[in-house]
Amino acid sequence: MKFVAKIELFLVALWLGAACFFSFGVAPNLFSILPSSEMAGAVVNRTLSIVNFSGLVIGLTLILTSLIPRNDAKRFWIWLQRFLVFVMGAACGAGQLIIGIYLEHLRGLIGRPIDELAADDPLRIQFNLWHQYSVWILITAMVAALLAFFIISRSSPGSVKSPKSIPDFELPDELKM
Repeated sequence: MKFVAKIELFLVALWLGAACFFSFGVAPNLFSILPSSEMAGAVVNRTLSIVNFSGLVIGLTLILTSLIPRNDAKRFWIWLQRFLVFVMGAACGAGQLIIGIYLEHLRGLIGRPIDELAADDPLRIQFNLWHQYSVWILITAMVAALLAFFIISRSSPGSVKSPKSIPDFELPDELKM
């Protein structure tokens, strides 16, 4: 079962790395480099859909692989891993299939670049609110994935050395007091 745990660890790390790269690298830089926020938003929206769909697929895959029986794993850690992976996948699914679709609907209602709307326009206020929901749900998925990463790495066989395997260290006589 070492192989399955390593695959699980790889998948969580892969998605978490992609989500961090998107959140801290791609999205902020696009808004600072591209000439219009509308263009940056289109690229960010497309990239975020890849992150969200991959998080949903990886979450479902990890839930299925957690059902493989393991001799040495404790039930509590398996269920905690399943819960965290479920939160990650559900957050990605909700971010894409609920929030993302509603933001597209709002963009269609607005019909022009969002920056052209007044700050107190009800559609802009609603768009900003749903955008914040999108940010918070991605953060939730990332935190759940990070915690799942540590749980999977903790529970994978051979990941923690027992004290018996650490060799005794003897000081040379010159250093003893």
